[in-house]
Amino acid sequence: MRPTDRTAGHERSLTQIKFNKEGDLIFTASKDSIVNVWFSHNGERLGTYEGHNGAVWTLDVDSQSHFLVTGSADNEMRLWSVQTGKCLFVWEFPTAVKRVAFSEDDAEIVCITEQRMGYQGAIRVFRLNRDGDGTQQNTEPQSMFHPVGSKATVCAFPYMSGLILTGHESGKVALFDAKSGDEVLSNERAHMDVVTDLQLSPDRSYFLTSSKDKTARLHDAKTLTVLKTFSTETPLNSAALAPNMPYVLLGGGQEAMNVTTTSLRQGKFETRFWHKIFEEEVGRVKGHFGPLNTIAAHPSGTGYASGGEDGFVRVHHYDDSYFRAKPYGDVEILN
Repeated sequence: MRPTDRTAGHERSLTQIKFNKEGDLIFTASKDSIVNVWFSHNGERLGTYEGHNGAVWTLDVDSQSHFLVTGSADNEMRLWSVQTGKCLFVWEFPTAVKRVAFSEDDAEIVCITEQRMGYQGAIRVFRLNRDGDGTQQNTEPQSMFHPVGSKATVCAFPYMSGLILTGHESGKVALFDAKSGDEVLSNERAHMDVVTDLQLSPDRSYFLTSSKDKTARLHDAKTLTVLKTFSTETPLNSAALAPNMPYVLLGGGQEAMNVTTTSLRQGKFETRFWHKIFEEEVGRVKGHFGPLNTIAAHPSGTGYASGGEDGFVRVHHYDDSYFRAKPYGDVEILN
């Protein structure tokens, strides 16, 4: 690995990182209520999206880098112009917004709101009005439903039309009908603890999850069958797929109350690389001074970004040896 760019810009821990489709921009959400956008090649901050009044839990950017959507502990989901930084529209809910995601065609947004204060956890799907300047949106969702049993923690649109893919507090993953809210299929034992992250493959036919049960797993999006399991010794907060190479990137760490001062000083919180097919760990990259909360892979496969409890975003660029490796033979690619 080349030396990494370490960028400040957040005063509290990171919650989610996303690259845009081209990979030239990185969007970061944090508990400090700020959303930042950075140039990925040098870590320079391009701008800030200010307006939320609570921890920003989640964000997503559309495929055209035109709209950004964010969800926060202030019970709001906001739509932003990527280019100008202007807030275009605000949706208000009874509880915090924990996850947002665009559909593949950018026409819809799915969001999860938290179960709290007598309100059920809810999944809502909004039809996005992309005409005009984006300020004219429908305040009401085109569908809304309450998953029965364990509350949803993560969500996405799979490749199958009309369905919502979810991960849950109990460890299950499920497919819901986006209109009726009926549970179409579920795998109750996909994980044994909270599903903390869900990231889709480029064609959305399979997906990767991480969990507090110390594992990450690959699943078939249509059948929800577990294809591969990557077992670690620490709770995992995030997992990403490396484009063009057969690797998955895992990040997590002990709960903050259990972190030792020695591990903080030594920066022992690592991104772990596992071989996607062989289910073997092939390398680790140190750097953060606290648990890793979020990982995103550059869409062209040239590097990745990680966000930690320490408030730092780290942008990593692979060196030539990464691309010269024989991933199905000699898999020792990282120092």
